[in-house]
Amino acid sequence: MATTGTASAPLAAVPPQPRSPAPTAPTATLIGSVQRAMRLLETVAGHACGAPAKQLARETGLALPTTYHLLRTLVHEGYLRRDKGLFFLGEAAELLSGSGAQQKRRSKVVDTLARWRDAIGVPVYYAVYREGEIEVVCVSDTPGNPAVEEWADFRETGHAHAIGQSLLSQLDSEARRDHLSRHPVCPVTPYTVRDDHSLLRRLDRTPRMALVTERQEYALGTVCAAIPITLGGAAASVAISLPAHQADRLIPAARLLQAELGRLLDSLTLSISI
Repeated sequence: MATTGTASAPLAAVPPQPRSPAPTAPTATLIGSVQRAMRLLETVAGHACGAPAKQLARETGLALPTTYHLLRTLVHEGYLRRDKGLFFLGEAAELLSGSGAQQKRRSKVVDTLARWRDAIGVPVYYAVYREGEIEVVCVSDTPGNPAVEEWADFRETGHAHAIGQSLLSQLDSEARRDHLSRHPVCPVTPYTVRDDHSLLRRLDRTPRMALVTERQEYALGTVCAAIPITLGGAAASVAISLPAHQADRLIPAARLLQAELGRLLDSLTLSISI
């Protein structure tokens, strides 16, 4: 008797599977180039009188062809300059260095103002007179002791606030008149000085480095005091403000700030260039 059963079907050919792409090895070429370029920049920075390519290659441990290639690129981008076969830091590198130093100075100013703010319990302002304009560089306040809102441009209303009066008091007569020709006196509140002549007369009576106060001349409900400081031959000022109902605190707080300034100015240079 014949046996019946299910015949095994022939196995179908399995199509070849596409190969997975080999994992891409991390290419450190670009990163390595940056590292080598930075090493070259640092080495060049250590040679104030410049250095030739062969010396730079030797000091950095780079192959001479690699050194030449990187030096050409850095010169092209302005980070280095070449003069008579020697390499020096270029303008782009110097700008980077200056920017870092500037940021460091700004951070120091911010930290110092915050320290004074917390010690005295008032908002503290730092301003300079730069290129014929009043510039409030930094303000440090807290929600509990907020700074004065700049509701009228500080640059145009220097006659009305203590910061502006302090800065203008440090200028000579010609510079004051030049400032007022561009930013003439105009009433900001009922307490503001009324005209250029009155302001100039007040400034003439103010000793050049004396404490300056104003009461509601810039903002109703606010009193301010500013302490002049001269840094690098330029005019600067540190100021505080208080609500008018705390006006009796203004002079004592300003005197305390003067004492703080006296202790720190020798060791801390508030940069007028930030």
